Amino acid sequence: MEIFGIDAFSPSEVAERVESVGVRKARLPFVQLFTLGVLAGGFIGLGALYYTLVVSDPNLGFAAKRLLGGLTFSLGLILVVVAGAELFTGNNLLVMAWAGRRISGGELLRNWIIAYAGNFVGAFGLALLVVLAGHGAMNDGGVGRQAVAIATAKGSLPFGEAFLKGILCNVLVCLAVWLAMAGRSVTDKILAVVFPISAFVAAGFEHSVANMYFLSTGFMLQGDLLNMGFVRNLVPVTLGNVAGGGIMVALVYFIVYRLRVSRKEG
Repeated sequence: MEIFGIDAFSPSEVAERVESVGVRKARLPFVQLFTLGVLAGGFIGLGALYYTLVVSDPNLGFAAKRLLGGLTFSLGLILVVVAGAELFTGNNLLVMAWAGRRISGGELLRNWIIAYAGNFVGAFGLALLVVLAGHGAMNDGGVGRQAVAIATAKGSLPFGEAFLKGILCNVLVCLAVWLAMAGRSVTDKILAVVFPISAFVAAGFEHSVANMYFLSTGFMLQGDLLNMGFVRNLVPVTLGNVAGGGIMVALVYFIVYRLRVSRKEG
């Protein structure tokens, strides 16, 4: 639908597309879903790597560091959206298809579990490669010190704070995916992703898949892979991500645009 010369899908059309895509995602074969999940974990890890590199520069001021870090981190979701991958946090939008009774609760959970596991393998695998490649030695070891500092800070967040930051994060991530679904070209999709993603990163919110990379890298560099910071962070952040993306974006937009349609079809 073209509005004022802009060739983009309308919000109601995006809602329909998100719901239909959710049905296809929920029924992907295991190998395809898991493999695409691994790719997504690696892609988000690349964005996190880029972020760590930028914020390790002590000469940058607070605002510049947050802004540039957010912009560079956007690489991760750009790769997911344009190259194609299955990201757990973005897949929280499958709640729309579930609410519309087009997929079952079991299909929803299956997608999330497999995608999440694949994301962890991809993020951890990239972290292992990065550490073995000596990437942390850059900037006279500043990159490695920054990676450890990030992991330490994330691993020590209180449960409630991590949960709330997880909610705020995935509101913006799912809005980025939503906006990208409105675009028709690669340029549209990239521009749609950059602002919401850079905003959540600059604000210091918590993304479960990014944290799989951050925590893995930092704890590997410390030689402390059994650090309980993994659990202390990933449990509340993951729950917050589900609430933010699944309820505050997917369910809200379902009520606005798809509830009446679903009732008519039922």
